[in-house]
Amino acid sequence: MKNFINLKDIPVNDLKKILIDAKRRKKLRKKLNNLEADKGAPLKGKLLVQMFEKSSLRTRLSFYLAIKQLGGSTLTLRPDELHLSKGGESIQDTAKILSNFGNAFMLRTDNDLKLEEFKKYLSIPIINGLSPSSHPTQILSDIFTVEEIKKKSISKLNIAWIGDSNNVLNSLIAASIKFSFKLRIGCPIKYKPNKKIMRYIKINKNKIIIINDPKKAVKGADAIFSDKVISMNDKVNKIKKLNQFKKFKINKELMSFAKKDCIFLHCLPRGKEVEDNVFLSRQSKVWQQALNRVHVQKSILLYCFGKLR
Repeated sequence: MKNFINLKDIPVNDLKKILIDAKRRKKLRKKLNNLEADKGAPLKGKLLVQMFEKSSLRTRLSFYLAIKQLGGSTLTLRPDELHLSKGGESIQDTAKILSNFGNAFMLRTDNDLKLEEFKKYLSIPIINGLSPSSHPTQILSDIFTVEEIKKKSISKLNIAWIGDSNNVLNSLIAASIKFSFKLRIGCPIKYKPNKKIMRYIKINKNKIIIINDPKKAVKGADAIFSDKVISMNDKVNKIKKLNQFKKFKINKELMSFAKKDCIFLHCLPRGKEVEDNVFLSRQSKVWQQALNRVHVQKSILLYCFGKLR
């Protein structure tokens, strides 16, 4: 049994095995419909329990299809329907019940400590579907997408991030360190990664550069990543924050400073950080990026169950 909580805690060889398996499984599904199981149905009879404390569209749909295509089933719980939030039941007791009924637990949470608490008491694998500090399933899927399009290892590519420092960027930083790819982060000085993340970068001596100039940040980039400037539950003056990110808006002019064949990725949902002439352009691979989450999450599930081939 293995957990999937944070990229920095997972050996890079295991992450590479997940990507290799996902590439193979995607090729084998070309003639299958969404709900048809993979050959051999490797997770037949397994139940994935999902709980969402934050809004979700892509993570919800992709994990549903992922476990279905592996031959298993899924049950989605709403926290406001559980004794955990309404009746004061402890995480310890909830974890015991989840372990008795389910075979794996995927949690999308507003509290990092809750992930660790569940991990402590569960006897089944736990997967981080998003937390305030990390979004590992998203970034591993994004690496899959970049390598699929560029037909190169991400370690040979230049990646740029334009936007706020958030959980998605934290996982991208962890991926940069694990996979040894160059990462330039373009953001206002006030919005650079927090001290803990900055220490993590420094300790690992990675070639991660933080720049207060978006044009310099995207220079020579093979792929540009972004996310909403105003994140879910972001308790800030929204108008003021958007004004501080004005020069970091991703438009055709900014894309022209990257390589000609540079692609644009966005984990969605989008906000005002990108213009339609980029988001809806040929350089944008956001729909392919979203769909690829199914394939990678299948391999993450197999990794957690110890069934990666």
